[in-house]
Amino acid sequence: MIMTLRKSLSFLLAVSLMSSMLNGCTGRPVPPDASGKQAFDVQPIHNSPDSGASPTEPVEENNTTGDASLDDTRNADGIGETELLVASFGTSFNDNRRLTIGAIEAAMEEAFPALSIRRGFTSQIIIDHIKRRDGVSIDSITEALDRAAENGVKKLVVQPTHLMDGLEYQEVVDAVAQYSDAFEKVVVGAPLLSSDQDFAVVAAAMAESTASYNDGKTAICFMGHGTEAASNAIYPKMQQVMTDAGYTNYFIGTVEATPTQKDVLAAVQAGDYTRVILQPMMIVAGDHANNDMAGNEADSWKTVFENEGFQVECILRGLGELEPIQDLLIAHAQAAVDSLA
Repeated sequence: MIMTLRKSLSFLLAVSLMSSMLNGCTGRPVPPDASGKQAFDVQPIHNSPDSGASPTEPVEENNTTGDASLDDTRNADGIGETELLVASFGTSFNDNRRLTIGAIEAAMEEAFPALSIRRGFTSQIIIDHIKRRDGVSIDSITEALDRAAENGVKKLVVQPTHLMDGLEYQEVVDAVAQYSDAFEKVVVGAPLLSSDQDFAVVAAAMAESTASYNDGKTAICFMGHGTEAASNAIYPKMQQVMTDAGYTNYFIGTVEATPTQKDVLAAVQAGDYTRVILQPMMIVAGDHANNDMAGNEADSWKTVFENEGFQVECILRGLGELEPIQDLLIAHAQAAVDSLA
């Protein structure tokens, strides 16, 4: 059981315990400094190696992003004594934000009726862009934490929607550590892919969501973000998990790391496929999905596969839309909630 967290060191020990309970291959708690707090300069997070969104997403090109007014920003006051803060990188694609991040938050609300569900984004670029373009305000992580403290929250659970325990997830942990004295109890839940069982669940969800395309002639390719950090290991691991589970026509690649687009193309060409399905291995289907994957530029995945003679279909659906993914994040949040007892 994790003890009441009144000091930053206690908070960090709690996160370390959650990581050791749930982590599969990439957990790496950051050691505290001499004061017991992790060194962290609270700044906007501009990169997204472990969330699946794009640091340059607001460019948007000519995409129609949808109606921002349909999305619930979940930044009201009057929170109550117990809060579940859902921490996401964010996306400026309004419809997809509602269908992915919004759907995860709604599922959390249904699963935890006694908790107040709130939203925090880590990308200040996206927050500013949505405010400027749509006139809609979304809390940053620090704004959400300030709101919780000012509203007298006593027990705080932060559940990130990040795929991995990577750089961005650790920055969320660090940001929350700065506020540990503001709450009686606080804990951060594990990211999506934190154990071998998590990989199995996500692989099955990816396969189930694309099962209708399995005709013996179709290669189903999932495009992740990728990172230079060691946490990039989740992508080759997911490939192995899918292959071992019998999904031999499924291929995993990344935009900015390995496996590369060329690696995936070579693997598909080695098989007897005539059609390729492209879908993001990201919580949201934002800039990378719409442009790097499904765009018409010469280097997009769609164009490259079409130029090699494949029939290509793009599915602009983030993992956050899938119910098993929502359920898995709920399970991680439940473990965090249970640790506060």
